Amino acid sequence: MCGICGEIRFDGNSASPERISRMSACLERRGPDGSGQVVRGRVGLGHRRLKIIDLSEKAEQPMVDPDLGLTIAFNGCIYNYPELRQELEGKGYRFFSHGDTEVILKAYHAWGRDCVKRFHGMFAFVLHERETGRVLLARDRFGIKPLYLSQNDKRLYVGSSLQAILRTRDVDTSIDREALHHYMTFHAVVPPPLTIVKGVRKLPPATTRLIEADGSYSDEMFWAPNFAPLPGDEKLSSNDWRDLVMESLKTAVARRMVADVPVGVLLSGGVDSSLIVGLLAEAGQKDLNTFSIGFEDANGEVGNEFEFSDLIANHYGTEHHKIFVPGSELMEHLPGTIAAMSEPMVSYDNVGFYLLSREVSKHIKVVQSGQGADEIFGGYHWYPPMVGANDPLAAYSRAFFDRSDETLRRQISPEWHAGSDVSREFVERHFAMAGATNPVDKALRVDAHIMLVDDPVKRVDNMTMAWGLEARVPFLDHELVELAARVPAEEKLKQEGKGVLKEVARQVVPSEVIDRKKGYFPVPQLKYISGPYLDMVQDTLRSDSARSRGLFRDDYLDTLFANPADHITPLRGSELWQVALLEMWLQQQEL
Repeated sequence: MCGICGEIRFDGNSASPERISRMSACLERRGPDGSGQVVRGRVGLGHRRLKIIDLSEKAEQPMVDPDLGLTIAFNGCIYNYPELRQELEGKGYRFFSHGDTEVILKAYHAWGRDCVKRFHGMFAFVLHERETGRVLLARDRFGIKPLYLSQNDKRLYVGSSLQAILRTRDVDTSIDREALHHYMTFHAVVPPPLTIVKGVRKLPPATTRLIEADGSYSDEMFWAPNFAPLPGDEKLSSNDWRDLVMESLKTAVARRMVADVPVGVLLSGGVDSSLIVGLLAEAGQKDLNTFSIGFEDANGEVGNEFEFSDLIANHYGTEHHKIFVPGSELMEHLPGTIAAMSEPMVSYDNVGFYLLSREVSKHIKVVQSGQGADEIFGGYHWYPPMVGANDPLAAYSRAFFDRSDETLRRQISPEWHAGSDVSREFVERHFAMAGATNPVDKALRVDAHIMLVDDPVKRVDNMTMAWGLEARVPFLDHELVELAARVPAEEKLKQEGKGVLKEVARQVVPSEVIDRKKGYFPVPQLKYISGPYLDMVQDTLRSDSARSRGLFRDDYLDTLFANPADHITPLRGSELWQVALLEMWLQQQEL
């Protein structure tokens, strides 16, 4: 787990060591254990290291294999690297290190860009061929590891964060109107390749990009689950599906224990994280560290779920750490939280993950987390209305979109409108794609491929890596996801959602956790904005910077300021926090 960056020239000039150093310095918190840089002519790569696997200097990066003529900067973890190494050794390859980075180099030499299909794990990497000058970019199936880029006919910049690309001082920093439409409409989700900054893009998940020495390139999507049954699936009972999911989840959790350092769990007290703890305990994991966080109550809404995390911790005898954050500290750390965001992310629990990660990183370097279960197993409230929907797009839009295009036009200044309802058009295209015929599966697919990547997954990566902490997400094991895609929608939607997963959990964890009301990471102070929080957002949105940018209409802002609690989106988000967070992020980047 690390931070990577690079510059590749197409105009005959050499890559700039000084520019790569600026990009790499921006990534220091992602990799506090070491740094490296390799610059050879037109290609330069930088790396910040977090030591997780092969703690020796033999695994330092960028890694150069002079015999194969390959150089790589890699971020992530390939969980099945020991098996791949053994297979490659059988082909005659010899290794000089003991980690997963060198396995990628040998795998690429053996199998080409299709090597990524063999990887179980999370990864983003830049790989350079000495002889041909070609460069391969790759990103894992769920975009767990980020890869931002900026390319024109003269050069390519790549980095693990958008801020690293900005450090080049050589990109268009204007706001992308289409991305702004998505941010305001598609619940702050900006789908790839877009970002809110016009001059910076991101490689889509499950994609490799092979770039020739002249800058021309080809993209290949190497994975997509098919939401259709296999022959014989129609004969499987509810118990059969439960048992299949159980075995696949056990494998996914076990895979993510591969490390040369201890691995803990972020324990919210919900079904998903509790199930991870339970499976690890059943597998014989000893002295497991678990971590929970809570905030002050606000507006009658409880700010913690310690009751349930305590129950699981006591049940399994974990070494449990509870972190309580008073309101004063919450506000103190908001700037740091926003600075850690590669893109504006409106969810309240960003600050929760940020502060939780700060505490966890004092104890361990690697944790497992329960993100992804709701999107994979149908845990959200907008899935049941999709059953039998005559107009799936309308049903999904009503539940998930923060506002209609018509409403948005009354809230943002006319010059910032995208020109059409690009968010609805995007989902419509996605729903029309082959491979998912059931309306529920259409929603699950767009959430798993798009929303999950650019909301929960990005949030966990950004907030944990801000403190040099690696987060692993077993529910996004691609074999588990392929199985979940085959599970009939009715099995997923039982028991008010995640029915098949709850049946798995009943074999492992106490029923009090399973049958509780669905929770979320509560930070009520940012939902019901008042007092000093209201002063803060008003100051931001009335600042000279915000006024000169002119994103939002004054009458809309005045309405929000008058009574923030009256303006809550269908997904229980604060409209005021949404617009304020965007402006805060832009000001953090000095845009």
